[in-house]
Amino acid sequence: MVESAIVLYSIPAFFILIGVELLVARLKNEQHYRLNDAITSIACGVSSEVVGVFIKSAFFFAYILIFEHLKIYEIPNTIWSWIILFFGVDFFYYWFHRKSHEINMIWATHIVHHQSEEYNLSTALRQAWFQTAFSWVFYLPLAFVGFDPKMFIAVKGINLVYQFWIHTKMIGRMGVLEWFMNTPSHHRVHHGKNPKYLDKNYAAVFIIWDRMFGTFQKEEEEPVFGTTKTLESFNPVWTNFHYWVDLFKLAARCTTLKDKINVFLKPPGWQPEELGGFQHAPEVDKMSYKKYTVPLHQSVSVYVLIQFVLVILCSGFMLFDASSEDPLLFKNNLQKCFAAFVFVLTLLNCGGMLEQKKWLRKLELIRLLAILALPAFFYGQVNLLLMLPLIAAYVLASSVWLLLNQKHLISQDSGAVTVEK
Repeated sequence: MVESAIVLYSIPAFFILIGVELLVARLKNEQHYRLNDAITSIACGVSSEVVGVFIKSAFFFAYILIFEHLKIYEIPNTIWSWIILFFGVDFFYYWFHRKSHEINMIWATHIVHHQSEEYNLSTALRQAWFQTAFSWVFYLPLAFVGFDPKMFIAVKGINLVYQFWIHTKMIGRMGVLEWFMNTPSHHRVHHGKNPKYLDKNYAAVFIIWDRMFGTFQKEEEEPVFGTTKTLESFNPVWTNFHYWVDLFKLAARCTTLKDKINVFLKPPGWQPEELGGFQHAPEVDKMSYKKYTVPLHQSVSVYVLIQFVLVILCSGFMLFDASSEDPLLFKNNLQKCFAAFVFVLTLLNCGGMLEQKKWLRKLELIRLLAILALPAFFYGQVNLLLMLPLIAAYVLASSVWLLLNQKHLISQDSGAVTVEK
């Protein structure tokens, strides 16, 4: 898919810019990054692309079906068509984004992007796994009108890539651009949990939609970032499911079928009167606000960082291979599924270590055994004489580390602590 190619080929630039932002922050003696938060954000982004290998094509098929059989007119491939489509994609993104904040079951797939209590370029990569399940519906009018699917996917990819650079505190106001373009200042507002900033500035590229439809808010004091109810987790798997769990628990407490359904259709914060009514967002004080973190032994931080870098490199190969018309490695879905299983399990365990979970040691052993089984799934496609020693050395080194560092894996004083501003 063209969108995937555009996003994938932008990934090296994303990581270079993250490194530049981190370096500038260090030189200015400003803390814009935390290891646990950044790893979680990047893990969410990469895993959303891995999961997307399986689901995005299925939903894109609906666009193609409508274009081929139900289109009103076939738009010619001209420069004006591309310009109109660019505005069209941005317009429908605005409405998807707005509804994702106004309908609970869509918010459940979008909330991941708002969970970080930091605001930096790694936050831009914090994407949900299942957002495509709802977002694709909003773009179908473009298929009915007759915009070619390849044009649509290309423009949608560009629209997504644009949104990367606005996730930073390093750039202030941008003068006249603030009137019609989405900028870091505008988007900081969108990520704020301050009540006056909630549900504002939905734009992707053009802030004109917010000005037109009454959802614009100028940045005043710097926002406090995150969701109104802080997600006390650094687990990229749990980030994608926790709100669904909350919704089903709330629905189970409702006594009428109507209220059970409304739990999923009403805005975030809605509850039936019998359960206390609508829950409004509390005010937040930036000076006294505490961010969630868990103290880690240095050896655990290093181990997590190494595992994370390795899985990101391997997943990058998986994504580029999956997007190729002639895959070098993945010849069938069984291979893709097992590789995705190992990938998700690694992220799950990285999150478990960042949170000092008790189940981590057993699950890490399971993960290492799964990695040992990888060569069996690619028999005849790779050089086993090279692959087996590398995997064996990796599993052995990881196992020895686990054995020597068991006492550091479970902390007695984890929890929310104050983070220096």
